Amino acid sequence: MKSTIAILGVLALLPLAACDKGKGDDALAANITEAADNRADMIDNQAEMMKDQADQIRDNAENRADAVDDADVNANAMTPAQREAIINNTAPVPQ
Repeated sequence: MKSTIAILGVLALLPLAACDKGKGDDALAANITEAADNRADMIDNQAEMMKDQADQIRDNAENRADAVDDADVNANAMTPAQREAIINNTAPVPQ
């Protein structure tokens, strides 16, 4: 009786063992998700760096605006090209 139960138990597990015939599909699937995770992490890192750059641009603009205000610059005496250059960060802020 015990040997019959043991044989039935082994026979019940055979279909499960037959499912994975060593085709490498599990490893391939794992490699797909790992590669996708790596690409997604890289994009996340690039996005974080771009956010940091955007913050630096905003901080720089705030500092330049404060410097213009503190210097009490006469913007009306400037040419439109001079004002554009200051706005676009291609010219130094007048002192």
